[in-house]
Amino acid sequence: MGESGAWGEVVSGLRVSRPVLVARLLELDAAGALTSAHVRAGAQAGGVNVRTVWRWLEAARTEGRMERRPRARLELSEQAWEVLGQAGGNVSVLHRHLKDAGGQVPSLASLYRVVRRDLEAGRVLPDRAVVRRDREERQTRQALADLALASPRQGDVAQEAALRLPHSKSTAVPGVLVGESGAVAGVALPAGAHLVRTSSVRAVAESVGQAMAAEGAMCVFGDPGRGKTAAVRMALSEVPAGWKVTWVPVPVRPSVAGIRRAVFDALALPGRFPHTSVRADAAVAGALGEARVIVIDEAQRLPVPCLEYLQSLWDHPSTRITLVLCGAGTERALARLPQLASRIGAWQEVPRLAVTEVTAVVTGFHPLWRTVSAEDLTWIDQTSTHGTLRTWAALTTHLQNALLTTADVVADRALLGRLCQRVAPPL
Repeated sequence: MGESGAWGEVVSGLRVSRPVLVARLLELDAAGALTSAHVRAGAQAGGVNVRTVWRWLEAARTEGRMERRPRARLELSEQAWEVLGQAGGNVSVLHRHLKDAGGQVPSLASLYRVVRRDLEAGRVLPDRAVVRRDREERQTRQALADLALASPRQGDVAQEAALRLPHSKSTAVPGVLVGESGAVAGVALPAGAHLVRTSSVRAVAESVGQAMAAEGAMCVFGDPGRGKTAAVRMALSEVPAGWKVTWVPVPVRPSVAGIRRAVFDALALPGRFPHTSVRADAAVAGALGEARVIVIDEAQRLPVPCLEYLQSLWDHPSTRITLVLCGAGTERALARLPQLASRIGAWQEVPRLAVTEVTAVVTGFHPLWRTVSAEDLTWIDQTSTHGTLRTWAALTTHLQNALLTTADVVADRALLGRLCQRVAPPL
């Protein structure tokens, strides 16, 4: 490989990959024209030793392999990633956990390399505070279940609490469809509660249907707690034949790599997440070739690069998607990217409940409220809930707890006032 002169200057600027070089040498070998000079020149062009090129040729002849032999990759199981997440990303804690579990354990340095490799490829490691909060929420839900407040027999709980209240008639409002939708996946409700098709829900359903017909993009926005996510889920609970719905969760502090991984995982594509963005995008684009609604909830978290990535998916010539961006402040996030904002076909706001809707919506939401007078419901809305469905749901849970845990309690204005103080934020 120590040639000099004009030939050395020419070859020194060439760099040829192994598959291309081996394929060309095999062609010469099949024609009976392969010489050691070809191998030496190929070694220089490939930047390797002559013996290495002969080994490449032997592997191609005997094994039909032109690439290097793949090495076994060290991969972490989902359980290991869960342990790592609970440890706040501390690899040493994961290493001790694997040693305690027994079996063959990689070195600490190898674990560091694998974690760093997968994080750079788009794997998202949850923040320790988020993991702790999720764990506390699971413990709280389990505690409520143990108290029979979140039992599968939700109707029995509601009926038991309702029997302890004085009965009164509720006033219905024309145009509000009460309690007709039943349970919808992804919407958490207090025990015994039912979804209600308000005027906002019907408006969201109409906008979603028009966006699906045009395979366009839409934005659902409004202040927190008004029922945006529930309205979209109700609108998409029964889609036409041939359509699929995919909800993409937005990771904490999202990056392009993180949102790319979130889309890949939400589509439930086979195999592991590709370790190059080109392959990941090709796999995602291939899966989006069929009619599909992509819902990005909490889209207000997305920075401009992530929004540009979503726009590239929607603009891709081979995809057939309807893009629904949902969240409080999403309209302001889209204002930072006029290219995507100009593609939004519908800007659908979810306002707070109108005063004329409160009685019918709340009494349809939960049977406990049917025993409360319309005057008290209006008073609660004016002093505490202010037309916010999430606050009404929290207040419903507090009322259930009070009725089930306190003997001879009456849902009068004194009790309702104390419960309203619990759901009002501190000033």
